Amino acid sequence: MENENIYDNKVILADKPLDWTSAKVINKMKKVLDLKKAGHSGTLDPRATGLLIICTGKKTKIITELIGADKDYTGTFRIGATTPTYDTESSEENIKDTSSVTDDMINSARDKFTGEILQTPPIHSAIKQNGKPVYKLARKGRDVILEPRNALINDFKVNRISETEVEFFVSVSKGTYIRSLANDFGNEIGVGAYLKTLRRTRIGLFDIKAIDENPEELDGMNFTVLKDL
Repeated sequence: MENENIYDNKVILADKPLDWTSAKVINKMKKVLDLKKAGHSGTLDPRATGLLIICTGKKTKIITELIGADKDYTGTFRIGATTPTYDTESSEENIKDTSSVTDDMINSARDKFTGEILQTPPIHSAIKQNGKPVYKLARKGRDVILEPRNALINDFKVNRISETEVEFFVSVSKGTYIRSLANDFGNEIGVGAYLKTLRRTRIGLFDIKAIDENPEELDGMNFTVLKDL
């Protein structure tokens, strides 16, 4: 009888490193941990870090319910500039002076983006049109038109304000794009903004702090296997 793979039929919390795609996390785990079947609970952009839930073997059946869970993020908006991708994957443009931006303006904008909002996803996203991710069309210079959709910002805190940066915490519903939030926030304060840093810290009942309690390491990425699921 073959030895049981201790990583099979498990829920694994991973701390995705900067510049790794979510697919790279899955492929690394499948190869190094010898997994035949594995999936994740929702894509995290390459320029973001933080919590990715990996389900292996029979546990992949619960992925659907995890995808629908609320999520928490911390990060930084760079104000006074924009980028085509709304984050650091592309170069800054439309650079503006931010000396006229006050704390009151920042906090007023925060209030306008708290609660139920309409949000247009970034054209550089994995949303599919005619079976193809729109970011592939956008990179080829094709016209991409996405309709606004409902999003829910459960909580939005401004933790620090400087001349060119706003540090924040947000708790959001499924399907909310923090890159779009950064772009819309910049439009609201009149000088533009893009997402400079982003870290996902919670998905539903699962918190990234759990990785610190029983950490393992795989090619520079920390993860932990949940024992009671």
